[in-house]
Amino acid sequence: MNKLKRELKVTEDGSHTFYMPDLDEHYHSTHGAIQESMHIFLNAGFHFAQQEPLHILEIGFGTGLNCFLTVTEAEKQKRKVIYHSIELYPLEKELIENLNYAEQTNMEASEMFQKLHSCEWNTDVQINENFTLHKLQGDLIEFNFPSKYDLVYFDAFAPDVQPDLWSQAIFEKIYQATTSEAILTTYCTKGIVKRALRAAGFKVKRLPGPPGKREMLRATRIDDFEPIKTAEQL
Repeated sequence: MNKLKRELKVTEDGSHTFYMPDLDEHYHSTHGAIQESMHIFLNAGFHFAQQEPLHILEIGFGTGLNCFLTVTEAEKQKRKVIYHSIELYPLEKELIENLNYAEQTNMEASEMFQKLHSCEWNTDVQINENFTLHKLQGDLIEFNFPSKYDLVYFDAFAPDVQPDLWSQAIFEKIYQATTSEAILTTYCTKGIVKRALRAAGFKVKRLPGPPGKREMLRATRIDDFEPIKTAEQL
């Protein structure tokens, strides 16, 4: 997937995203990349979760937008965050340099955005006094998580593009890597996703979506849940 062509696009709120013509897939909503990320992952996730310090797992580092917005919010609130993000195909430096997220939010944050991308993979990096970043380069299907998480940003490409990442088996793996009553937020509301989450041990709630999208999902971990066996496991 890293060899696929990526075209820089401007979304309706002025922020950038990438379009992959070979897959007919955007990294973010064309109605607004920043407002989508704020709505789904910050407002429905970061601001909803109460744990201190807050351990976050992001599925899909991508452009770094979710991480950038989270470190910005954490700094405003002086909130301690340990942020792990898994990505199999990191973006090339020349693509990252064209993204305008800092310009769209806070020009002074440009150095911070570049730091998130330039810091070393597979190790803890202290971004500031409140925020520790650990970028995990690997395949989610095969990965064994090194920690337990209170909040999951599930931001993989759509099920039509990466169906294996939206399976019951993946959500069971995430269930095992989360703390009591952890939450997961995602933009995808397809029936197969809701069923897979429920079968893996999550209570699923539909919430109003960001501009251009009717709904989104927030799932809450059900403690002491016994996974439902799939047909292949029986």
